[in-house]
This record gives sequence, C-alpha cells and structure tokens, in this order.
Amino acid sequence: MGAVEPAVLRSAGESLAILSRGDRRLGVLLLTPALVYIALLVGLPFCLAVFLSLTNSSAGSLDFSFVGLENFRSVVRSPVFLRALRNTFVFTFVSQLAVIVCGNVLARALMKQFRGKGLARFVILMPWAAPVSLATLGWLWIFDSTFSVINWMLRVVGWLGPGQWYYWLGDTTLGMTAIITIHIWRMLPFSTVILLAGLSSIPSEVHEAADIDGAGPLAKAFRVTLPMMLPILTVALLFGVVFTFTDMSVVYLLTRGGPYNSTHVLASLAFQEGVLGADVGRGAAISVFLLPLLVVMAVLTLRVSRRAEVL
Repeated sequence: MGAVEPAVLRSAGESLAILSRGDRRLGVLLLTPALVYIALLVGLPFCLAVFLSLTNSSAGSLDFSFVGLENFRSVVRSPVFLRALRNTFVFTFVSQLAVIVCGNVLARALMKQFRGKGLARFVILMPWAAPVSLATLGWLWIFDSTFSVINWMLRVVGWLGPGQWYYWLGDTTLGMTAIITIHIWRMLPFSTVILLAGLSSIPSEVHEAADIDGAGPLAKAFRVTLPMMLPILTVALLFGVVFTFTDMSVVYLLTRGGPYNSTHVLASLAFQEGVLGADVGRGAAISVFLLPLLVVMAVLTLRVSRRAEVL
C-alpha cells in the first residue's frame, strides 16, 4: 500500500504538469492574434514615425537623408510648437477635471430612482454615440460669429450690450474655451458610465455601516466612496488623458488651429506640419514627442491605481 501511494502522487503530478503546459500553450495561442494585431496596427506605424522623424522626408518625394535630431531641435525652438504644447496640457487637464467632476455628479444622480431615468441615460449617452464630425458641425453653428445662439441668448438676458459681441472662433481664449467645452460634452458620457459602474459595485452594507457610525454626506463621500472608487477613477482618468492628448478632431474641425496657430494642440500641429505642410519629418518629430509624455502619465496613473487596490 505504501508503494502505491508515491506512484499515484507521481502520476497526479505528471498530469498537473501536462495540464499546466497545455494551459500555457492555449494562453499563448489565444494571445497571438491580439499581439500580431497590435504589432501591425501600432508597432509598425510607431517605428516608421521614429524613422521618419530622423530624416528630412517630405510628401511627394522618395528621396530623403538622415538629419539626426535636427527635426526635434527645430521643433523645440518653434514658438508655435511651444504654444501647442501648452494648449495640449491646458486642454487635457481642464477638460479631464471637468469631466471627472461632472461625471461623478451625473453618476450619483443616475443611482437614484426617478421618473424618466431611462430617457435621461439615453440623452447622456447621445454625445458619445454621435459622429464627431456631425456633432462638431452643430457646435460650429452654435459658436458662429454671426448666428451664435450663445451670443443671442447673452444679448437677451442683458449680458451683452449694444456693440458687444463674442467672436468665439476668432479669439485665442474664446477659441480654446469652445474646444474644451465640446470635448467635455463628448467625453462626459464615457466618464459617467464608468463611474456609474463603480458606484454600483460598492456594497450597500458599506453605506449602511457608515450611516450607523453617524457619517455625514461629505464624510461618506471622501472617506468611504472615494477610496473605494479610486482604482476606477484612475482608469477612467488614464483613458481620458490618453484620448485627449492624442485627439485632434475637435481642433481641426472647429478652428483648424486658428486664429494664427494659437489653438493648436500637438496632434493637430503634427497633422498640419506633416500632412498639410508636406514636411513629413517635422510632423513625425512632433507626433513622437507625445510618447514620453503619455508614458509618464500612464505609469504614474497605474501606480496610483495599484496602491489604491492594495489599500
């Protein structure tokens, strides 16, 4: 009997080893299509952008020569690039702060039971489902220098007097305000859905225990809800920052970087220099400049999320 038990254990161990190897092979097999897709769709274009940023390539010509870091030096010395870099940070942080705050308010409101809740959810999700080109054209009419609905409403309520008028897309500050407003409107449904899922995942017993302990609304929000939602908040913030940093659609459709290149962000400036301006090397250098910024933000955000999960 004693001789049989080691044989049985050895056989069971060999079976587990075979299953483990089979699981690893299955895992590799399932991951391979996704890895190949990412390599072809992201890896190759990125390597090509790095290569082009080190050359003086131009559109319409196959001739080029290596110039090293000259494109990066030229870009960094450009006042238009420095303005676009500052606009990118302002555009990202202001819009994401507003999106997180407003999304939290909407998510908390949707947690309550009220008549028309389904319709409210549909209306909130509409900006996310609408094509950005059509939505921006609608906003273009809203911010039009002559037919602006906002200006006429301000005139009716007495905010704008005779001879006063806001030229939203003809002024640098007003132009950036319009761009940020539209981006907040676009990103708000995404943030609301993620935060609503996070709020729904918190057990009701936790809130009941906080009520028994005498915690008020602010104490519950900052000592109970916020710590438990921090991992979800950081993920929503990471997606929002990456999406905003690399987005050029609103800027290009609304102002095209004007007036006088004052509302450009890095993505729209790279498109203007590399595609419209035919200076592929310079445009690639501007686009590659986004990478270290995004990597730093992603690492910091994921570290905060991991610490929150540990706590």
